[in-house]
Amino acid sequence: MTNSDKTGGLNRRSVLKGAAATAAIAGTNTIGAPMIWAQNIKDITLRQFGTGVSNLNDVATKVKEDLGFTLEMTALDSDAVTQRAATQPDSFDIADIEYWICKKVWPTGNLQAMDTSKIANYDKIVGIFRDGKLTPESEIAQGTAPHTVGFVDGPGGREFVDNESGWMTLIPTIYNADTLGIRPDLIGRPIESWTELLNPEFKGKASILDISSIGIMDMAMVCEAMGEIQYGDKGNMTRDEIDATFAIFTEAKKAGQFRAFWKTFDESVNLMASGEVVIQSMWSPAITAVKSRGIPCVYQPLKEGYRSWGGGIGLSKNLSGLELDAAYEYINWYLSGWVGGYLMRQGYYSAVPETSKAFMSENEWGYWFEGKPATGDITSPTGQVMDTAGAVRDGGSFYDRMGAVACWNAVMDENQYMVRKWNEFIAA
Repeated sequence: MTNSDKTGGLNRRSVLKGAAATAAIAGTNTIGAPMIWAQNIKDITLRQFGTGVSNLNDVATKVKEDLGFTLEMTALDSDAVTQRAATQPDSFDIADIEYWICKKVWPTGNLQAMDTSKIANYDKIVGIFRDGKLTPESEIAQGTAPHTVGFVDGPGGREFVDNESGWMTLIPTIYNADTLGIRPDLIGRPIESWTELLNPEFKGKASILDISSIGIMDMAMVCEAMGEIQYGDKGNMTRDEIDATFAIFTEAKKAGQFRAFWKTFDESVNLMASGEVVIQSMWSPAITAVKSRGIPCVYQPLKEGYRSWGGGIGLSKNLSGLELDAAYEYINWYLSGWVGGYLMRQGYYSAVPETSKAFMSENEWGYWFEGKPATGDITSPTGQVMDTAGAVRDGGSFYDRMGAVACWNAVMDENQYMVRKWNEFIAA
């Protein structure tokens, strides 16, 4: 690493208005800023878009406070994010996208590879994003594992490489182990398997998300758990496997199993909070949002494991000069801990957990990361109480949850065929 040290100190680009504060976070001093930078940085606006998962107003506010420039955020659903990144390169500076989306977008040439020597905490990024392994003994799950689309062979590289080349497509920021959300008060019995999504007991009260690349993976977890299909690779199905999967779910749909198909975070929250749905595809902060209303909601660990995803920051090919410097500064700030702590209070994980720990209480870190019983109230980032003393996180510790990942969100070789079949399923 050329521009940073092993203590996580910020590199020589760290010369913004808030550099002293940022350096204090990282634990080292920062080289003094040229005055011209301090004057010009206030005029910079970086345009970021992504899903509502991580495009949060509080982050934009904190960027302005700590770094001095403006971050304009636009939140879209996953399909709209993919389309914009692939077809509108002049409309953004920063793409906050998932790794399966990167697989679709990178070949367009709309993003530029990033130099890992400029990333202060690169050596603290979890192994999932570097060599694919949570621990040296880990087996890599099926699907589009982030490390398989995380590196290219140089600044102009268009092909993914299977080693830490020093040039990343996305700088990882956020990830989680996803499962089904349930309303335990309305179900009244243990839920242990993905098969329950199609249990006729929940007819008219089940839901899945209407994002094909993610929904198909939930379907696969269900079909495999039912013993109906044994996939060669759930993340890269054959046409026959795709057809068989949709046949099972179309039959269930026609029988009235599903109350709705949701595309946005808010839709999933409202379906669950209202009680219209008691079991569904869900995301961790949606569980958080339901619980913060005082309504019981559980992110249920299932015996077949989790469907996982990861996201990161990509930079537009058009970024250069002061704006590019500011974007690297933003990435280094993002990984320095404040955002990680914020995201982890919603149930996500930070790509650099170590720095996030400094921005969480011992109680919060124990609950969210280590799987320990809470020693006091557990609150959301906005202060609502979600759990009380003695409560344990659904699924346990970071290593318990991320160690039980069965597949990653994926883009298949037969993606176009799959999307066509998905659209037919939704219309059926």
